[in-house]
This record gives sequence, structure tokens and C-alpha cells, in this order.
Amino acid sequence: MTAHRPEGWPAVVPRLFAADVEGLVGFLKAVFAAEGVEHPGRPAEIRIGDSLLLVSDGGGVREARPAFLYVYVPDVDAAFASAERQGARVIEAPTDLPYGDRRAAVEDRWGNVWQIATRII
Repeated sequence: MTAHRPEGWPAVVPRLFAADVEGLVGFLKAVFAAEGVEHPGRPAEIRIGDSLLLVSDGGGVREARPAFLYVYVPDVDAAFASAERQGARVIEAPTDLPYGDRRAAVEDRWGNVWQIATRII
């Protein structure tokens, strides 16, 4: 542990609240090859690449609310297809953008919006 945060944790850690933590964690694993486990009584610590997300139900104190996240993946088309198979609503099909990303956007069944991108230049 560092002086002010756990070892290996970034300074900013997004936290997602969902009534169905297990389902959201399953979505993250299927779409983003996320790794991590749920922990009884505390948030699940989920890693997507070098990033950390905390996922919990809010413990009856916090309401579930959607997030809007931009995630780089090795293959945006494959991640997009996986998100569709997992029941995500398509917002934007994969497209090449002038600033060098190929990007898509989906909304998961918990209301979170995921912009999924791969750098192509």
C-alpha cells in the first residue's frame, strides 16, 4: 500500500452501481475481457486492461445510476459484436473517426454507455 491508496490502484477509480452486480460483471468480462471477482460485502474489483473499476449494488445507501465510459480495446469490432450478443443497445456502429480512433457506442442493460475504441493510426 502506498501512503494514500492501495498498491497498484490509480488515483481515480470509476465506481459503477447496479442492482445486478453479477450480471454487470459478466457483461464486462464478456465484452472487455475484464478480470476480477465479486467480494461479499464490498465492491467487486474489476480490471479492464490497465484500468480498475469498482462495481457494487450501493449497499442500500446509494442508488444505481448510469455511467458514460470510453474504453480502448484491441478490436473494436469484436467488442462491439460481443456487446450486441450480450443484449446491449446499439448507439453508434463502429466507424473510423478523423482523430485516429475506430469507435462504437452501446448502452448496456443497466443504462451505462460504453464508447468502445481502437486506435487505428
